[in-house]
Amino acid sequence: MLLGLVSALPNRSGSVAVTFGLSAVVLLGLVGGGIDYARVASRRAQLQNAADVGVLSGGNTMKLAASSIAAVQGVTEQAIRTNAPSSPDQPFTVTVAVASDKTSVAAQVQDTVKLAFGPFLGIRSQTISVRAKASVVGKMRLCMLTLDPSAPGAFNLQKNAQVTANGCSLYSNSTNPTGMVGGDSSLARADTICSAGGYLGVRANFAPPPQTGCPVIADPLLGRANPPVGACASLPFPFNLLPLTQMQTIDKDVTLDPGTYCFGLQIKKKAVVTMKPGIYVFKDGPLIVKDSATLTGADVGFYFVGDKAGLLFDKKTTVSLTAPTTGDMAGLLMAEQTTVSNPIDPALGVVDDVTGLLLPPTPPPLGQTKPMRIYRIISNNARTMLGTIYLPAGRLVIDADKPVADQSAYTVVVAQQVNLYEGPNLYLNANYDATSVPVPKGVGPISGKLLITQ
Repeated sequence: MLLGLVSALPNRSGSVAVTFGLSAVVLLGLVGGGIDYARVASRRAQLQNAADVGVLSGGNTMKLAASSIAAVQGVTEQAIRTNAPSSPDQPFTVTVAVASDKTSVAAQVQDTVKLAFGPFLGIRSQTISVRAKASVVGKMRLCMLTLDPSAPGAFNLQKNAQVTANGCSLYSNSTNPTGMVGGDSSLARADTICSAGGYLGVRANFAPPPQTGCPVIADPLLGRANPPVGACASLPFPFNLLPLTQMQTIDKDVTLDPGTYCFGLQIKKKAVVTMKPGIYVFKDGPLIVKDSATLTGADVGFYFVGDKAGLLFDKKTTVSLTAPTTGDMAGLLMAEQTTVSNPIDPALGVVDDVTGLLLPPTPPPLGQTKPMRIYRIISNNARTMLGTIYLPAGRLVIDADKPVADQSAYTVVVAQQVNLYEGPNLYLNANYDATSVPVPKGVGPISGKLLITQ
């Protein structure tokens, strides 16, 4: 009888199996949908972050007065693709738009994400589109540009050397993978650091880390009129007893007039030399300040001509110079003839009159694409260098132990190469309201803000 009752009960095993099967499909769909949603959301966040980084990078390039719209577009797209990598067989699209007045840069990024579980529902992929826009309030211009197109270490910092460029940009045109070099405990600080090639050094050597692959920008000072080169000037008595066919030497206090100083000028011992306002041309010889000499000049500009021209400020010297406010060299503290064939190191054969020892030769560059004059500052008291230093065929070498140009209202450097050794800190200040010395068009920092507006 009991067996009869059991056999009379309905058999539910089949319905349970069907119910479980249906539930499993729904559960699998929910889990799969959740996984696909998470992948899409993660990729969207990655693309949005890349778009934000891209327009900020493009915006910083846009602040450079010499930048072009194509350059801004290139930097923006490169930054986006670097920060949101994709597989080679599934690239995403990037569209960059730059305002004609270079006040804003916008980017749209579109990618397609393949779904893992979507095909079960007939949905094989999901298209993602993100946008970002950055606007510039004010513009930031160059405060340092190295022009060498392909040499390693065109901008090179070694040992404890520093460059401090708050409020402006450091830029290297060298397309070499190590166009910028930060060695040892050196440090470069700026609002933007950009290399047309790459850089060598740890992230701690640069603040912020350099943007790489930046577009080459044209020399912003190319084509400026050069000052006239006149007849050879004579020094005041008693320094005019030497013939004008050799380097002139000053070893006592004197005031100099502007003019063309042929075969170079050497200021030594404890001489204090004051320069009257005007342009000083150094033809076929260097300007050398050595021993414990002092050189000062307000409203003065230096122009260097010939293969033997160059500059050397020795360690114990004192130098204080301010660029002209008007005339051919308005705003230019130093400039040079744009060509040179066989330059000579100004430190070659220079003897310290106190120790009787030869000055060490200038450290060689890591590489170079053409001959360069040498402008070397070893002085530990060259704290005022107010104006723009323009050396398109020259190499600025600073191997002092103390700050350089830190008491200048502003300093801008455009040179073939800039190399710092030992422990100097080259300050590229931007206190324009503190001086009447103009900034040549195309260089020099002014305040500016970059804002994400979309």
